[in-house]
Amino acid sequence: MYDFVVVGGGTAGCVLASRLSEDPSVTVCLVEAGPADNHDNFRIPVAGGKFFKTRFDWDYDSHPERFCDGRRVYLPQARVLGGGSSVNGMVYIRGNRADYDEWQQPGWSYDELLPFFKRSEDNERGADEFHGAGGPMRVSDGRAHSPSAMAFTQAALDAGYPANPDFNGAVQEGFGEYQVTQRDGRRASAVTEFLHPARHRPNLVVETNLQVQRIMIENGRAAGVVGNRFDDLVELRAEREVIVSAGTYNSPHLLMLSGIGPADLLRAFELPVFVDQPQVGQNLQDHPHIWLSYRHDLPVSLLAAAESERVHQYERDRTGMLASNGPESGGFVRTSAALAGPDLQFICLPMMVADTFLSPPTGHGVSFGASVMRPVSSGHVTLFSGEPTAKPKIVQNYLADPADLQTAVSGLRISLELSRQAALKPYAVEPSAAPSSDTETDLRAYARSHVQTGLHPVGTCAMGRVVDAELRVFGVDGLRVVDASVIPLIIRGNTNAPVMAVAERAADLVRGAQSVPGAR
Repeated sequence: MYDFVVVGGGTAGCVLASRLSEDPSVTVCLVEAGPADNHDNFRIPVAGGKFFKTRFDWDYDSHPERFCDGRRVYLPQARVLGGGSSVNGMVYIRGNRADYDEWQQPGWSYDELLPFFKRSEDNERGADEFHGAGGPMRVSDGRAHSPSAMAFTQAALDAGYPANPDFNGAVQEGFGEYQVTQRDGRRASAVTEFLHPARHRPNLVVETNLQVQRIMIENGRAAGVVGNRFDDLVELRAEREVIVSAGTYNSPHLLMLSGIGPADLLRAFELPVFVDQPQVGQNLQDHPHIWLSYRHDLPVSLLAAAESERVHQYERDRTGMLASNGPESGGFVRTSAALAGPDLQFICLPMMVADTFLSPPTGHGVSFGASVMRPVSSGHVTLFSGEPTAKPKIVQNYLADPADLQTAVSGLRISLELSRQAALKPYAVEPSAAPSSDTETDLRAYARSHVQTGLHPVGTCAMGRVVDAELRVFGVDGLRVVDASVIPLIIRGNTNAPVMAVAERAADLVRGAQSVPGAR
């Protein structure tokens, strides 16, 4: 028996476990389906992609995407303590002020959430109006400075786009280097910065390799969870709350397996119906991203990261290629002055992208492209079966709305424009993946055939639909969802920092709740 059982040891779960266990009078159990983050590659920034399709990956794919030539899109999802923060590109982006104001949820405006961003942050540039110092999460300037990534920024400036030294400051638009979640050239994840420093607390228990299969609901209240570890059933009971932090794909999946979801669907799979909630799993949003890749012969891409000279450099001072987060540079563009914020985010990788990252580069290269920031299209997550170990059915609906396709085409046009700038000429030598031409027909065809996940899924347990503004699940006492799935409208930017802020505020909400069983 614990006071709080937190399901999912990703970014949100690690923040919650750390913050809630600060109170020695409560007990907290954090449950993670995957293993601990003990592998050395979880610390080396450039190594995040090595975990694709391994035991550290849920290895999801979308259902055949109707508007993307019927392709199944690979959707990597970390299955390890720290979740996405243990394997991601470490880009520290909060999004745009308008993002949070447009949620129209009490307590979640930009001005109300900014203190929670700052509370988490330990920015090496120091504290100011927009940044915090002394928090758990180290935010640093990049230490790799790959020549092609720097050239991409220069190409954007030469093309007339403004420079931006701080995407989390007063203005989001412009191009520059991304700040990253690194500490002294090592990955700073939610587990290293929040959870590991709290592991000595006697009131905190961390269970790994335990996949929760069902939330126990008794008399309308979440009473605990049942999970499986190596074929043994494990029951964990919660005196105060069960908090689901399993992620945008797994949180709605777990709710449905527990009897919270569309009644007709649950009955079809012979699952009990505790709450008929058709919004569970709906409203799935992500950033559709489209890469262009170019070959060159200069030995400065990340293909050379394993060379002894680069390894010695990293061992000596934690700089160079092994310190690269991958997406080192990029920027934000607003294609119309009428928009509330940027509708495109550009990312540059100093390497060739091959086969959606599932094949090694065949030579030195550079890749860059744009994500659609505020897609109109949305998808859904649902069940394939009532078997708890079955993967969820995921339909992203990328580019389903014509407006999304048009924004993606605008991003391709800008990417092609940047590829022709003098600064990128030494690197954008020969296309390995690029549109056949800049005609509307070819750009649309390329977008559909090459769109990939931006790795930022949100929305499937959204505030105002599945949970209230305090993240409590409608219709069940003692149950909250705290992760990217509660975000009702997708952020204009990377989602790791916003999820940390959501979890920081959620910890305060939980700590402020009454402890009387059944109280709401």
